[in-house]
Amino acid sequence: MKSLQEQVDWDKSDGLVPAIVQDAISGRILMLAYMNSEALKKTQDSGWVTFFSRSRQCLWTKGETSGNKLKLRSIDIDCDRDTLLVGTIPQGPTCHLGTSSCFDRDEERPGFGFIGQLESIIKDRAENPSKDSYTSRLMDQGIKRIAQKVGEEGVEVALAAVTGDRDEIIGEVSDLIYHALVLLNHQDLTIADVAQHLEERHRNH
Repeated sequence: MKSLQEQVDWDKSDGLVPAIVQDAISGRILMLAYMNSEALKKTQDSGWVTFFSRSRQCLWTKGETSGNKLKLRSIDIDCDRDTLLVGTIPQGPTCHLGTSSCFDRDEERPGFGFIGQLESIIKDRAENPSKDSYTSRLMDQGIKRIAQKVGEEGVEVALAAVTGDRDEIIGEVSDLIYHALVLLNHQDLTIADVAQHLEERHRNH
């Protein structure tokens, strides 16, 4: 089977192909840049996304100065073999303007993508405590209290399921997910670690 390097049609665009960067957890499109063969190899070898700068005519690893790197999760090639889709775990804002994505403002939106945003909010509350923040106060109480809340919410999800009340189920599952995210953050883990484990479990079964 051909390697990814060999599959890309480098000749079509003078040795450069567009690389669409996507948040591997939320599915949100973060940015667009370009890769040549060397940038692709460095990305695969290092595990950190590297591009080719058309203005400076050199390689650049995203976040090498700002620290907002892109941890590689996957790379897929399109059907025409001239565009790459790069799945990443952002280590901070992707856009140089300080937003998560170069394509839109950081605004709340429904759906799974908000879980990633919520995780970032929890991380901020942990690193910048506020007496007015429930998350900060919960973090300050320690892992025993956090674990207790996860257990309580799990029971409430089960009870809501028994009653079959749709709104109650949604509310209780929301509480459970929130407290589970707090627990993960307290243990220096992320939802990305969980997603990766689920993916590996799926592949192995």
